[in-house]
Amino acid sequence: MPVTIILSERMYIMDKFKFLSEGRIAENEKSISEYWNEIDILNKCVETREDKKPFIFYEGPPTANGKPGLHHVISRTLKDTVCRYKTMKGYQVKRKGGWDTHGLPVEIEVEKQLKLTGKQDIEKYGIKEFNKKCRESVFKYVEMWRDMTEKMAFLIDMDNPYVTYENEYIESVWWILKKFKDVGYLYEGHKISPYCSRCGTGLATHEVAQGYKEIKTTTVIAKFKKKDANEYFLAWTTTPWTLPSNVALTVNPKETYLRVRQNDEIYYIEKTLADKVLGEDYEVLGELNGTEMEYMEYEQLIPFVNTDKKAFYITLADYVTTEDGTGIVHTAPAFGEDDYNTGRKYDLPVLQPVSMEGKFTETPWKGQFVMDTDLEIIKWLAAEGKLFKREKVDHNYPHCWRCGTPLLYYAKPSWYIEMTKLRDNLVAYNNAVNWFPSYVGEKRFGNWLENVNDWALSRDRYWGTPLNIWRCDCGHT
Repeated sequence: MPVTIILSERMYIMDKFKFLSEGRIAENEKSISEYWNEIDILNKCVETREDKKPFIFYEGPPTANGKPGLHHVISRTLKDTVCRYKTMKGYQVKRKGGWDTHGLPVEIEVEKQLKLTGKQDIEKYGIKEFNKKCRESVFKYVEMWRDMTEKMAFLIDMDNPYVTYENEYIESVWWILKKFKDVGYLYEGHKISPYCSRCGTGLATHEVAQGYKEIKTTTVIAKFKKKDANEYFLAWTTTPWTLPSNVALTVNPKETYLRVRQNDEIYYIEKTLADKVLGEDYEVLGELNGTEMEYMEYEQLIPFVNTDKKAFYITLADYVTTEDGTGIVHTAPAFGEDDYNTGRKYDLPVLQPVSMEGKFTETPWKGQFVMDTDLEIIKWLAAEGKLFKREKVDHNYPHCWRCGTPLLYYAKPSWYIEMTKLRDNLVAYNNAVNWFPSYVGEKRFGNWLENVNDWALSRDRYWGTPLNIWRCDCGHT
């Protein structure tokens, strides 16, 4: 008997191998797919549950101007699994497909076709004509998507999809935004985002991670003269080009700072960093806690950008570290998220002398790409007696993954949905979800919700859903 079983198993395996070698799997799958289409299984699943409780499913829409890949098969398999499970549990599941036809991927593709190199070229070409080309391009690979969808047996209604450029969809977004406005959750502020001046758009965190490059940069320690005294705050920066936008210096309230004399000048510096920056040849005149320095005033370092608001004083923040630099941080709310948050806390001005093309609009360096001006700014500081030290360092800096342009952390006017007002509700709903595995909901997703930020939803592009916000000349929106 054991021999018979072994022989039978061996014959079965050989038969299966013959089946594989003859390519009959593909034929078998094709015949199953044809049968499903013949009996219209997708619509049957819906029609036979007409009176049942609905499970609503709208597919997170792919962009059809890009080719489908293996990652789409994985995500669509997960979606299909949920829909099939809910159907088998007796729900009516209308499986609505969709196409994401708006946004930067479409614009980039059309720019390549037209050999355009940025927003200025688009405007010269004509926005109306450019958008027409975008509309024409969005379904470039739709047949590939249909073929992949059928081959992987993903049951989805692709004949009646929602399309993000259609008015019906746009108006549904407008309706939602009006609801947010009605309850006071829509507001205008500044978004500090990694910004590509060539592409003319901000980048998401995962996009920034794709473009880091090792570059050499010159860091400086600048001398900020204390108001009404011949004394200086020493502040360190890796981005000298942001110094014309300086409005504050920030210290750590928990650290100790020294007032020292060296070469007939008096400096303020964090205690543990003094030897590293000054060497050992200095005289300590006194110690003070970071909190004692709050609101001490100084003279504007590079006085080419004016402001009517109170500025140029010491602020406090826990993010100031004593690992590098001087323990005193140059603060420019226009070019950093920490800086911007400090600016909101102290009601500081946002000095933004830089255009959307990444060029200075004011200062002696007007018209130059800001990151090309570091050396000139350092020379200006030296000539004015405001440079304490300069040093070249290797710096891992983010570049645009599409075009290779160095990114700027840039304060742009943006419309926000105030998600922080919804945080408690979001956390409560998440805690009620039965997650598998549990750590995904409790840790990864749960921690993200607990630290949720307001959602900056506006973009300065051409091919996208327009915001339903109009502003009168009088300023009323």
